[in-house]
Amino acid sequence: MTDQIKLDVAQRVATITLNRPEKLNAFTDEMLMGLCAALDECEERDDVRAVILTGAGRGFCAGGDVFAMGADADNRPHVTKKHIDDYIQAFPKRMATFDKPVIAAVNGVATGGGMDLALACDFRIAAKSARFAETYAKIGLLPGGGGAYYLPRIVGTAKALELLLTADFIEAEDALAIGLVNHLFDDATLMSETMKIAQRIAMLPPYSVTMIKRTVYQGLDLDMNSALEVVGSHIAIAKASGDHAEAIAAFREKRTGNYSGS
Repeated sequence: MTDQIKLDVAQRVATITLNRPEKLNAFTDEMLMGLCAALDECEERDDVRAVILTGAGRGFCAGGDVFAMGADADNRPHVTKKHIDDYIQAFPKRMATFDKPVIAAVNGVATGGGMDLALACDFRIAAKSARFAETYAKIGLLPGGGGAYYLPRIVGTAKALELLLTADFIEAEDALAIGLVNHLFDDATLMSETMKIAQRIAMLPPYSVTMIKRTVYQGLDLDMNSALEVVGSHIAIAKASGDHAEAIAAFREKRTGNYSGS
C-alpha cells in the first residue's frame, strides 16, 4: 500500500489516514487507489467491524492538486473522462459496495474533492476547527467525486445548491446545524470521541450492522412497499444467524454479547 495512506486496526476499528500533511492531504491518483485498497483490506479482515477515515496533520483533505490543473494539463475530453472514472470516482463507487460502517472524522479543512470524500462516508464527525466547502465553481469545474449526488441527500436540495453554487465555506457549527455532520468535538478529542462511537458499533452483531446499512441505502431507491419487502427478507436471514441467538441470550443474562458474524 502507498505511504500516502495509513491503516491501523485496534479493538475491531480500522483507522484509515490520508497521509500528505504537508499538502493538507490534497489527493493524488496514488492516494485514491491506496484508499480503495485500504477498504478492500478492511472488507476482508474479520477483526475490522467499523472504519474511521481521517486526515493527518492540520486538515482532512484539500481536494485535488490545483497546481496540476489548467492549460498545461492534458484536457482532452476522453482523457479527462477516463481519469474521473478510474480515479476521482473510485472511492464513492467502492463505498457503494462496502457494507461495513465508515465514519469520517473531519479535522480542519475538507474542500472540493476532500469534502466529497467526507460526504461519501456513512456519517461525519467534525472537530471544531473543521471547515467545509464545495469549491468547484471557483475553478470552473463540477463536483466529480460525488458532491452533487450526496450533498442534496444529506442537507436537502436547496441548501446543497447554495453551497455548490456559491462555493462558500461553512464552519463546523453551521455544518452541525444543517445535519452535514452528526457531532462536533474539540480538536484534541475528535479521534478519541469518534473511536468511542465506532467501537460501540463494532461491539454489535456484525451481520445485523451490515444489513441495516444495506437496507437503508437500498430503501433510498425503492418505494415503501418494496423497501418493506426487502427488509422482511433481511430479517428472516438475520433471525437464523448465530449472532441473533447470542444477542438474545446476552440480553436475558445481562452481559455483553460475543459475536462472530455468523
